Amino acid sequence: MKSIKYLCLLALAVGFTSCNDEEDFIENQNEEVNRPALTAGQADFSNYVAVGASFTAGFTDNALFQASQENSFPNSLAKQFAKAGGGNFVQPLTNDNFGGLAANGTRITQPRLVFNGTGPAPLESLIGPVTVSTDIVLNNPTGPFNNLGVPGAKSFHMIAPGYGNIMNFPSAANPYAVRLTGNTPDASMLELAIVPQTPTFFTLSEVGGNDVLGYATTGGDGSNPITPQATFDFALSTLVNGLVGTGAKGAIGNLPNITSLSFFTTVAYNPVPLDAATAGQLNQGYATYNGGIQFALANNAISQEEADRRTIVFSAIPDNAVVIEDETLTDLSGFGIPSYRQAEPTDLILLTAASQIPSGLGTQNPMSDSFVLLPSEQQEIADATIAYNASIAAIANANGLALVDLNSILNQATMGIQFDDYNLSTNLVTGGLVSLDGVHLTARGYALMANAFLKAIDATYGSNFEASGNLNKAEDFNVSYPVLLQ
Repeated sequence: MKSIKYLCLLALAVGFTSCNDEEDFIENQNEEVNRPALTAGQADFSNYVAVGASFTAGFTDNALFQASQENSFPNSLAKQFAKAGGGNFVQPLTNDNFGGLAANGTRITQPRLVFNGTGPAPLESLIGPVTVSTDIVLNNPTGPFNNLGVPGAKSFHMIAPGYGNIMNFPSAANPYAVRLTGNTPDASMLELAIVPQTPTFFTLSEVGGNDVLGYATTGGDGSNPITPQATFDFALSTLVNGLVGTGAKGAIGNLPNITSLSFFTTVAYNPVPLDAATAGQLNQGYATYNGGIQFALANNAISQEEADRRTIVFSAIPDNAVVIEDETLTDLSGFGIPSYRQAEPTDLILLTAASQIPSGLGTQNPMSDSFVLLPSEQQEIADATIAYNASIAAIANANGLALVDLNSILNQATMGIQFDDYNLSTNLVTGGLVSLDGVHLTARGYALMANAFLKAIDATYGSNFEASGNLNKAEDFNVSYPVLLQ
């Protein structure tokens, strides 16, 4: 009887669902009929060029490959622009869906990441060795290209001659830029945008993103410093002046707070479970260090508060904090004591540390600065981002460009942002917005980004992509790519 009861309830639910679906269908039909016709407003999309870095290129899952390029946010924009007079949009497509680059048969970047059931993993760990067929020596495509996104490019790289000259690789050239330059190897990214093709509309995105991202992903260890404001401002003005000098209108995106990305938020500061025996062994290993801290305290080299902060203690609990290097601590090298302490909630442990923690990183072996963003380093990134964004807003306003507030979008996404029927967040794997590398977006994330550009273009140039129903639909874009992708 219970089974019959549940079947009846199921049938009733299906009936209600069918009615609702029919009503929704009629409502959606009426809504479509009542929408205004699409107009470009004051914009001319006949020759659209996109200049930027990895997001512009469509980089995802730590690689660039054909499917990810097809889902780049500029390509999604171009498909909507085509409905309002836009022309062809040519991208420098890679040769396969494995990802990675080679130079004369030797790998220089690795294939993409995939989901292995528990987390991100190298593609080859699931399917075995693959041949990376995109080779910057043997088979570069010919341009000109409408998508001039170069993963890894900083602001000043975009105006630098020779950044795509293979003769300058690897010291002063980017392999992704090498694929764009063709018969003009010394042409800058800006020159490639304006000399061969005279754009009527452009997007400029991620200018300044890598200028802070490189510092952040290396833990602020000094190996990849933040670009000085004056250098950024010069590059930004050179880019914008060059693009608008062609008579083109355009849209420019500001910079998100990158430390909100899952690369910086996935690994907890206290991820180490220990039993009593292991905790005791670790405490014994740090006994000499802790004794040195007490010696420094007795000699008035540090305060009691700092001594307590620097004392390392492990316990038989599921959430021990890792041991990190902190160069902001008092320098006790004269006593032979390194600058170690256990991590605190305000420290950000980088995603690169995750795979090494089970092998003793952060316990037997303290984490170097390259695995951690300290609060002071986070503040440096925030200060630079705020200053860069002020410059971006000022130059957008001065030139009548559409300004896309990507910063606000990512801030919303930390708590969840609605995209049609989906709630996207910055959580790694499960959030749907950020890809498996923890930095770059999923296809659905790039579609959301494209919609933000379309809405800003509507507001600035009088087009009506949103009102006419010509935004990207979330359901048309996946959040992950199959392991075996044709």
